[in-house]
Parts: sequence; structure tokens; C-alpha cells
Amino acid sequence: MTKHIPNIITLLNLLAGIIATMLAVEGNLVLAGIFVLIGIFFDFFDGFFARLLNVQGELGKQLDSLADMVTSGVVPGIIMYQLIKQSSTLWNEEGISSTSLFIDGISYLPLIGLLITLAAAYRLANFNIDERQTSSFIGLPTPANALFVLSLPLILKYSDVDFANDLIRNKWFLIAVTLLGSYIMNAEIPLFSLKFKDYSFKNNVIKYIFILLSIVLLVLLQFVAIPVIIVLYVLFSIVENMKSK
Repeated sequence: MTKHIPNIITLLNLLAGIIATMLAVEGNLVLAGIFVLIGIFFDFFDGFFARLLNVQGELGKQLDSLADMVTSGVVPGIIMYQLIKQSSTLWNEEGISSTSLFIDGISYLPLIGLLITLAAAYRLANFNIDERQTSSFIGLPTPANALFVLSLPLILKYSDVDFANDLIRNKWFLIAVTLLGSYIMNAEIPLFSLKFKDYSFKNNVIKYIFILLSIVLLVLLQFVAIPVIIVLYVLFSIVENMKSK
């Protein structure tokens, strides 16, 4: 029974992702984002318990990628599709959509958001065969990119930062985020992992500074801090790479 505990937790990640998918399709982006957060929480602890119980195996590795594909791949793609669709819709005085982005009643531009799903699938497949990514990452992990995307509707709902809200309502900003996120997930950029081999400050300076700064940002900016933290994660990793070289 013990060896199945990590897989059960992984399946809970998948279940959260499936629920989030249905909510995102229905346009309930905030609740979908919350279920993605729940899924990512389970995603962290399945690996933790696998190492703790010493029951790591190929089945768990493959199951984890399949669950991540839904929670951190399919759902963010649908959320971005919905956000671009909302930002692309213009309404005239009669309340009828009037924009050249709609052809025969169908909006094609928001489909760009689904590039996130395709890029996540490619990354997860590549991650499983890339032996370099054991103690660190190459390219942005799919859960980190998912956190960036799902934070956008949460900011719109709960934040009163006008600058951030105006950006998220801009379709070109959303398209830029989609393209950049899809690229960084598969870019040859080494990124540090938050797994600790030891807890000494000397060997983990960047990690401790990043964690401390992230906590401060979350307290001060709340949901607005999430995309800022993801950007800082990439920048801190680049600094650490330059330092190690």
C-alpha cells in the first residue's frame, strides 16, 4: 500500500486538473485557477512522498507527467484562450460584437493561447528523456508557467492595481506572454531547483534570497506578486549561471 501513496497524490493532481479544465471551458477562470493551485500543491507532494518512502519508479514518473499535462498544460492554455477572447471582443451600442478578429462569428486570434498547451506537452515529453534535469531544470517548469497564467484572472478579480489590470486586458500583452512562456519552457536556459542538497546559507545564497524576496512580494502585492516572482526566478537563475561560470 505504501508504494501507491505517491501515485494516489498524483491522481489527485490530475483530478484537480480535470475539474479546472471544465471550469475554464465554462469561463469560470478564477475557480479554475484555484483548482490549478490545488493540483500544483499535490504535484509538489507526490515527489516529496516518493523520495520519503523510497518508492520512486518509472510508473510514477510517467503518471506525474500525464497529470501535469492536464493541470499545467491544458488548463493554462484554455485560460489564456479565454483571456485573449475577452480582450479581443469589442461591443457596439447595440451590444453586438464588432471586431475584425471575428470571422463568420468565430474568433481565431484567441487560439494562439493554446500554444501554451502544445509547448507544455513538448517540454514534459522532453523532460522525461533529458537526463540533465535531475537536480535542476533546463527551461521553465510547466507548473511555474501555469502559475504565471492562472495568476492573471486572479489579479483581474482581486487586485486594484490599475496598471496590472490594464495590461491583462490588452490582447497584445497576452499574446506576448503566450509566445514568451511557450519559448522559455523549452529554451536551453538552466534554472535552479528549490530542492536542497544541504541547508547551508553559503551553498544556497540565491535560493534563500529568492524565497525571502518571494515572501515579501506576496505580502505586499498578493496575486500581482506571482508573475513578478516567476520573472525573478528566471533572472535569478541567469545570475546564478553567470556566477558559476
